[in-house]
Amino acid sequence: MDRKQLGQAMMALLGPDKVLTEELDLLYYSYDSSFHARNHRFVPDIVVTPQSTEEVSQIMQYAYTHGIPVTPRGAGSGETCGSVAVQGGIVMDLSKWQTIEEIDTANMQVLVRPGVIHANLNKELAKYGLFFPPDPGSTRMCTIGGMIANNSSGLRAVKYGTTEQYILGLEVVLPDGRVITTGGIKSRAIKNVSGLNLTKLFVGSEGTLGVITKARIRVWPKPKARGILMAVFPKLEDAPAAVLDVYQGGILPSGIEILDESAIQAVNMYKPEINLPNAQAILIFEVDGNPASVEYEGNRIAEIVKPRTSQVEWSTEPKRMAQLWEGRGVVATAAARVREDGSRVFAGEDISVPLAKVADTLRAIRSLGDKYGVRVVNYGHIGDGNVHTAPVIDPELPEEVERANQLADAIHRLAIEMNGSTTGEHGVGYVRARYAPLEHGPAVDVMAAIKQTLDPKGIMNPLKVFLPEEGINSVS
Repeated sequence: MDRKQLGQAMMALLGPDKVLTEELDLLYYSYDSSFHARNHRFVPDIVVTPQSTEEVSQIMQYAYTHGIPVTPRGAGSGETCGSVAVQGGIVMDLSKWQTIEEIDTANMQVLVRPGVIHANLNKELAKYGLFFPPDPGSTRMCTIGGMIANNSSGLRAVKYGTTEQYILGLEVVLPDGRVITTGGIKSRAIKNVSGLNLTKLFVGSEGTLGVITKARIRVWPKPKARGILMAVFPKLEDAPAAVLDVYQGGILPSGIEILDESAIQAVNMYKPEINLPNAQAILIFEVDGNPASVEYEGNRIAEIVKPRTSQVEWSTEPKRMAQLWEGRGVVATAAARVREDGSRVFAGEDISVPLAKVADTLRAIRSLGDKYGVRVVNYGHIGDGNVHTAPVIDPELPEEVERANQLADAIHRLAIEMNGSTTGEHGVGYVRARYAPLEHGPAVDVMAAIKQTLDPKGIMNPLKVFLPEEGINSVS
């Protein structure tokens, strides 16, 4: 089917105000934040912006009948080509569907449509003393639908977990247009073990099994107090060891961030006034809860980590907390400063490894950077072993692009060798699908069987998450 015919069909279903066909509009939807999308444009045939379950169902029925690929999309802030149309077809932009349908305070849950922005949801919840705990760094732009599709987490996952732990039920439009509700059609219960857990099946499926059109989300009481502790380590190995010491001391901070030597250097070059201490690593602990427990836990963490550190500072004073956190807050932007003509690229940036192997992983990444001639800056959520690597290159030079791609491949393989994962929170998308056999083995065939059952025509976000047609031996 050509674009003109498809455009006419979609306009008949949705009206012209919800259909984009101009080349400039399509180009806008041809990329996300990933390095791969920068180097390869994936232009859809058409973009639609439905804002009702009925409209989504009609689109899917039409696409299913005619075998047209459909790619659900939120804010487009992903870093793995998860929301770009690698096989053309329809991009379904759900970011305009921003309705918070109900804040059910009596049952500690909220019902939202997929385009609701994370920060906006928490702003509304705060009026009731509640919050949705997962805290991605892109809170001001990422959508709840995108978070669910990728099972996002972020800074506070060490204490509060990932998105999947808060999703009580979903409304999903299947590839053939059927609409289902998981977690119970009328349920407002928090606990439910009835039937197969279809909710968990769709969380993290990255749009490969259906389109999420509504979510029922559990929310928590908003903590009354917060504190920040900065610990400076002369030896890299002492940083993860100190995290383990804190855990063994019976304390679970809300977040634990690490900056290695490269990140410290980048921050100080970007904002010299921050003046982070020179060290092999800095940890930033966040503690939240009621005021008394926050003071106790913060002071106790300081006592526990002090023998391994050269400097420790704890504060609950808002201005000083902001200053202590600022180094972590700017590091992603600061990374490019380690090279005058460089740009930070999002490639190999999201591996997850066991806590005991964080130091070895950081040193190995440094060696890989030297091997491929690429400057790298490392930081991340050490509390759950999520390491973010920022390669810095000149993206206009083809030879540097190739070296960055080789480095990213090596980092993904390193994660699996370290008994970890190629992604901790950013998703698999198209970029990491080729590593599924290495990471999951024969389980990929089970994933393929589920996909085949729900999407027998293979139209839902094709070539994402895994490549079933290649089997379990596709990557060696």
